[in-house]
Amino acid sequence: MEQLTCGFIGLGLIGGSIAKAIRQFLPDTRIYAYDINEKALSLAWEEGVCNRIFPAITEDFSECDILFLCAPVSHNDSNLLTLKPFLREGMILTDVGSVKTDIHVHIEAAGLNRFFIGGHPMAGSERFGYPNSKAALLENAYYILTPDAQVPKSQVDFMQNLIRTIGAIPLVLDYHTHDFVTAGVSHLPHVIASCLVNLVRDCDNEDGIMKMIAAGGFKDITRIASSSPEMWQQICLTNTDNIVELLDRFIAALSEVRTQLTNRDADELYHFFDSARSYRDSFLEASSGPIKKSYAVYVDIPDEPGSLASIATVLAFNQISIKNIGIVHNREFERGVLRIEFWEEAAIQDAVRLLKLRGYTPLQNR
Repeated sequence: MEQLTCGFIGLGLIGGSIAKAIRQFLPDTRIYAYDINEKALSLAWEEGVCNRIFPAITEDFSECDILFLCAPVSHNDSNLLTLKPFLREGMILTDVGSVKTDIHVHIEAAGLNRFFIGGHPMAGSERFGYPNSKAALLENAYYILTPDAQVPKSQVDFMQNLIRTIGAIPLVLDYHTHDFVTAGVSHLPHVIASCLVNLVRDCDNEDGIMKMIAAGGFKDITRIASSSPEMWQQICLTNTDNIVELLDRFIAALSEVRTQLTNRDADELYHFFDSARSYRDSFLEASSGPIKKSYAVYVDIPDEPGSLASIATVLAFNQISIKNIGIVHNREFERGVLRIEFWEEAAIQDAVRLLKLRGYTPLQNR
């Protein structure tokens, strides 16, 4: 791939991760960035991710081959109008938003159809902002493209090739299809996770027993409730119809389960859980996604001083980076007293091998 110049309007978690992936896999690329957060820009400059940083959107962005719109979706309309005079023929304009209909409407209104290939990397984290961005966030993640009909096929092919180069998996969809699909597998789950967290908060006693003993299962399915409230507010306001349609279906499904419970219908309850288990087990695993997979092992350790430090030292000495480590107080669904979480899947096998050599019996998270 020839030398590129890529521009980023917004440099948060996703924009920063794409920029870092481009820098890693296409190191000669020139990267320009604008963000209202001066600290994020300065950090990107210090890390060598960006060649140039800007306090405003200027004519310099006309030098870019690809422009990534990575600011919050509520700013897309004004950013498009600011960028419009600087677009040149052959340039690709793309975004990273979780909802595609809204941006396509803005593109149509601005008369920028021939430039636009909508984009949505299906990667994320409960943490947000440029400091939490990393190139590995995109590894093996689906990266959905919703090109406007006026965009030449050669430009779409170019974007797909770029996505493969930075380690993600391109998938081309119609933007209406995209919004319904993501409402089901991403947007509605965030609504449900937040509802569950708020339900436990409201039902807990004054001693906070529910919060204290919340087991791994509850924490796993509600992890995404820690995501940016501003981002999810905007997603719900821009993909409202699809989310409401699927929410109505979900409420109907809950009502059906409620009937099965009140009727003590053993056969139907078994079918309910068994069919869900079978379908869930058929899912292909991915390293990144809107509901993020964790890479963890569980280890039983003796209750004596230095046990935890000994394991952490072994892993650190062998340059295995630990994302999180802690004691599991509720063992309802877990198989070890110590939980060690890693940033990447590859680290798990190395950690398991090293711990076994030292007499431990680590068990991998499913």
